[in-house]
Order: sequence, then C-alpha cells, then structure tokens
Amino acid sequence: MKLLVTGGSGFIGSAVIRLAISRGYKIVNVDCLTYAAGQNNLSSVSANPNYVFENANICDHNHLEMLFHHHKPDCVMHLAAESHVDRSISEPDKFIKTNINGTYNLLSVAHKYWRDQKFPDKFRFHHVSTDEVYGSLEIGAQEKFTEKTPYNPRSPYSASKAASDHIVCAWRETYNLPTLITNCSNNYGPCQFPDKLIPLTILNAISEKKIPIYGDGSNIRDWLYVDDHANALLLVLEKSQPGCRYNIGANQEISNLDLVKTICATLENVRPLKNGHYSDLISFVADRPG
Repeated sequence: MKLLVTGGSGFIGSAVIRLAISRGYKIVNVDCLTYAAGQNNLSSVSANPNYVFENANICDHNHLEMLFHHHKPDCVMHLAAESHVDRSISEPDKFIKTNINGTYNLLSVAHKYWRDQKFPDKFRFHHVSTDEVYGSLEIGAQEKFTEKTPYNPRSPYSASKAASDHIVCAWRETYNLPTLITNCSNNYGPCQFPDKLIPLTILNAISEKKIPIYGDGSNIRDWLYVDDHANALLLVLEKSQPGCRYNIGANQEISNLDLVKTICATLENVRPLKNGHYSDLISFVADRPG
C-alpha cells in the first residue's frame, strides 16, 4: 500500500511512518516542517526506498494536486495540524488556517483524485483528531468519552479540530468520500516537542528550572504511548469500513500533579539533585483560559 501522510515529520506522524515502513508500506510524507516537525524524527527511514519526503503545505492546493497526481497514493492519513493549546490562545489564526482551511483543501484534492481514479474501493481518507473536541469531564466523573459524546470544544485548538472533524463527516455524507476519523487522548513518547507537559517537565527538572503546573494540578488526562497510537491508526486504516470513527486511548488516567510527581520521583532514582528534590521545583501557575 502507498500511504500519503500529512504532517509525517511531526511527533505522531513520524511514529506512524516508522512503523508503516517496518511493515512494508510505501510512504509519501507531506510536511511543511513547522517548529514542531523535524527531519531527524525520520532519520532511521530516510534512506529507505519506500520513503519519499515532499516539503509542501496542505494549504497549497496546486502543490497538493501535483503530489497526488505524481505519487498516486492508495490512502491518505491526515495528521498535519497545529496542536498546542497555549499557542492556539495566543495565535488562533494559524489554527484556523491549518486545521480548518488546510483540512478542507486536502479533502477537496483527495476527492477529485478519488473521482479521477474511478472511485477505487480500497481508498481511504483517514483524519486523525483529538479527544479535546469533546471538552472536559468533571473531576471524579465515572463516565468516559465515547464516539457518541457531544462535541464541546473549549479552546481555539479544540474548536478548530472539531470543525475539521465535521468537515470530514460532511464530505463522507455529501460526496460519499470513504473517510475514517479517530480521536485520541494525550500522547507521549520519543520525538515529542518540548512544549508538551511530559518533555517540558523532564527538561525543566534536569535544568533545575521551575516546573509549571496549571491551576492546582487536579486536571486528569489519559496518556497514550505514541507507538501504541501509531499501531492503532494503522489497524483502523487496514481494517475499518468507510464512515467509521474510533476513540483511541490507553485507560491510563492520572492528574497532572501526580504525573509530574511521578516523573520527579523517577528522576530522583536516575540522577538525584545535589541539593533538594526535583519536586521542590513544582510551581503552580494560573490556569489557562478555556
């Protein structure tokens, strides 16, 4: 299978590509290499004959059309997105442009390509999204998000991803494009950009800088190892029927404060501080809007 992956040089996209190459996929990585992407994330596969990199922005309609025509992918996995909540608050325009307009642009090109190829049965447009589109559960709530949970986004990031989910659904219902949607919980693992909680905590701790925690640290998140997520994404792509959607999580819920304390305790065993403890670096800061 030849798979066109958008955002393949990013954290989750690179994990998908490394796994897919190991399984014999042919990969076309379409990425415009923003701050959160890195060519080094794919150094282990960059020389593989089944891997091709294309420096392109999903908002560039003509460039995308050329890439689809040239490479003729069997399927598309759409991971390209702006994804940091804090950045979405300070720079919402970038999130609207990439996550909404970019997704529409990619859908438009993919739909035309699918028609021109005479509607191949195996073609899939797999849109990778987030569980943040569902909003927040109350602290102590026993229920979990399901695929039928109403959308309730709380930030420009989650709102832009919710919008992109709805656009993908519309292309399925209106144009019969064979789409798939997955919504994942928080990922962690190798190659994650250091503005996310886990790498930020580790880097600040070993640099003996303050470790910021929003509010009182009681917010609870489910944490999904990125390689497990990549495996699930390929499983959905290979096995699911058009129109399906899945939530992907790990059932590993923990409060932000307990997570940071766990990281600090682990670092104490690996490289203890000469004076004090890593947990002394924890600093509570005002919760972000939304």
